[in-house]
Amino acid sequence: MPTLKEIKGRIASVRNTLKITSAMKLVASAKLRKAQKATEAMRPYEAQLGRMLSLVQGTAAQSAFSASSAGGVLPTGTPPSKRADFAGGVPKNGTPPAVIVAIASNSSMCGGFNANAIAQVREVRRPGDVVYSVGRKMADAMRKDGFPSPRDLTALAEHPAYAPCAQLVEQLAADVLDGKYARVVLVYNHFVSTARQVPVAEVLLEGSLASGGEALGSLVSGSEVFPDAKERADASGNTSLPGKADASGNAVDAIVEPSRKQLLEILEPKVVKLKLYAALLDSAAAEHAARTVAMQTATDNAENLLQELTLQYNKGRQQKITSEILDLAGGQAQD
Repeated sequence: MPTLKEIKGRIASVRNTLKITSAMKLVASAKLRKAQKATEAMRPYEAQLGRMLSLVQGTAAQSAFSASSAGGVLPTGTPPSKRADFAGGVPKNGTPPAVIVAIASNSSMCGGFNANAIAQVREVRRPGDVVYSVGRKMADAMRKDGFPSPRDLTALAEHPAYAPCAQLVEQLAADVLDGKYARVVLVYNHFVSTARQVPVAEVLLEGSLASGGEALGSLVSGSEVFPDAKERADASGNTSLPGKADASGNAVDAIVEPSRKQLLEILEPKVVKLKLYAALLDSAAAEHAARTVAMQTATDNAENLLQELTLQYNKGRQQKITSEILDLAGGQAQD
């Protein structure tokens, strides 16, 4: 049975913790609103760029923000563990290793945010793969597993920026084109709502051993450039694309200048770079949402514990007062 002094000390400790968790919840909420605004501000540009690429390619371009609930994998990617060139976790036919860009956070106290991302990486990771860790928690976990990050990317987890993303994509694309790696897989937590963050894995870049020297655009996963379309090129090299229906069902007839190939070489690298940047923003929003919920839960638990300790303290104090009164009454009766 703890003494009244011990209970009083625990009450003071819980009150201090309550102040900290409440303040962290407010900070996380403010950062979440900022992250959501950054994501929403980029969505129109990302959507328009996707529509342009879809028109030029003749395929349905997927948005980096639209996650599928089935299996936690974005529609544009296929988890490496489900691919046909893997059997029993071992690459077939001498397939080169993959690169995994894994995104987590630099700090803790955000519930299962980091643990879920780390578990997703371990699920898609294979022996010989290279893991580029974004976030200190991911870097520490991968280092313990024997997959140290070739570059320090911890700053991107706290402050997402487009320029470092573009540099990283260009470097990885060159490695894939040279046949050093088979593909680049992106793993991060997708922000669904404040109460729900889903770990996802998708193929960011993919190439073959025979694709050396081709443009970065040829490595975009799932992009089939007009597999059945008949192009019409004029004398200047401009390409007239066949009619294609847009999102509203209206037919779209576009003339591409100077040529479809040159336009793809410009658009597709931008889409891939934007995809990585969007994943960083998405992960940042998911992190702040997870921390907001975690701190709200901690605050509620602290308030409940504070009520229980206060009740226990009041009962102990009342019992002590009653015992003293009984002692006084007993002594007076003896007199």
